[in-house]
Amino acid sequence: MTKPFDMALFLSGVLTGSNVTQQRHLRQARAIQTAIQQRWQRDNPWTWKLKHVRWFLFRFLRKHTEATRYYYKLTAQLIWKRIRTSPLCV
Repeated sequence: MTKPFDMALFLSGVLTGSNVTQQRHLRQARAIQTAIQQRWQRDNPWTWKLKHVRWFLFRFLRKHTEATRYYYKLTAQLIWKRIRTSPLCV
């Protein structure tokens, strides 16, 4: 049995701001992770493609308010920033 992916550890290098903001980003990142895992069985941001995140932002959140979509977009940008700053992504 494998351990679940630790989103807090994954985002620890790029999280900034107050503790409340960091907790919001973690909560939203876990929600993104859960939705993508249920739809495509990809529980790990390293395996996500742009289409997965676009689906979440534009289809999964389509009935949410504009403000909610904005905050999830900020979280998605943090995830992308973390992936792009990895030494493996050169």
